[in-house]
Amino acid sequence: MTFSPTELTRSLGRGLLSFPLTFFDDDGAFNEDGYRAHVASQGTAGASGLFAAGGTGEFFSLTLEEYKRVVRAASDEVPDTMPLLAGVGYGTHMAVEFAKAAEANGADGLLVLPPYLVKSEQEGLRRHLTAICRSVGIGVIAYNRDNAILTPETLERVAQDCPNLIGFKDGVGDIELLTATRYRMGDRLVFIGGMPTAEVHASAAAAIGMTTYSSAIYNFAPEIALRFFNALRAGRTAEVGDLIRSFFLPYLAIRNRRAGYAVSIVKAGARIAGIDCGPVRSPLLDLTADEERQLTALMQSCKMPVAELA
Repeated sequence: MTFSPTELTRSLGRGLLSFPLTFFDDDGAFNEDGYRAHVASQGTAGASGLFAAGGTGEFFSLTLEEYKRVVRAASDEVPDTMPLLAGVGYGTHMAVEFAKAAEANGADGLLVLPPYLVKSEQEGLRRHLTAICRSVGIGVIAYNRDNAILTPETLERVAQDCPNLIGFKDGVGDIELLTATRYRMGDRLVFIGGMPTAEVHASAAAAIGMTTYSSAIYNFAPEIALRFFNALRAGRTAEVGDLIRSFFLPYLAIRNRRAGYAVSIVKAGARIAGIDCGPVRSPLLDLTADEERQLTALMQSCKMPVAELA
């Protein structure tokens, strides 16, 4: 099934979103067989959309040829009823090249990651996002984070000029900015929570009108990720609070020790669960052996799948 931008908006707002890891072997090469198996598993575990080569998928580390293989593999493995989106980034010309490659290799939509390195004025960000939208016919989601923080006025201008801008993902957590953006845009866009370990921000984000978010732990504990999401949506605050206290806060205590651990800890969790995803790519660092032992103990205490003691 091919998802139009309108269908993509509707589908993404229905449930939790999966951002699968990209698998590498010990030499750092793309492990396509392992990745395909993982995407197939993620696609049937209960999420409403899958984002290949996003931040958790280490988009920054992929060459264009690797990226094409990652997106094509994901497109082949996701269920026909699940939309596939792909991350794009770097400068405008490179981002357009990645965007066209994503569309040609089966993606139903794009997640626009911040431009490489430079800080830009709002007009520059508007031109960048508009160029990407106009380069493809599929839906586009703007990722608000780091050096690509969009004002409500900029987002509105792009939305007016580009009907295929269908979403806004936030990785900043500025409540004032989010409230202003939400009230200015109304229902024009799907609003997605995109903070690292989005679950700990999900209650506040839901109050602003974010109907869904990206879950990194869905990679290694989809049952827990879905349990939390469903409890949040159903208003089971005691269950939400219990999960935050018992798992997410101790998890954050490990994640926050070093820069880049938002990805590294997910790969560690996957390895502990018996998923052979390989290491992170440089310049990221993997968790230390002691930190993996601590994560193993946490996962065991929460009755998550653990293949063997780390």
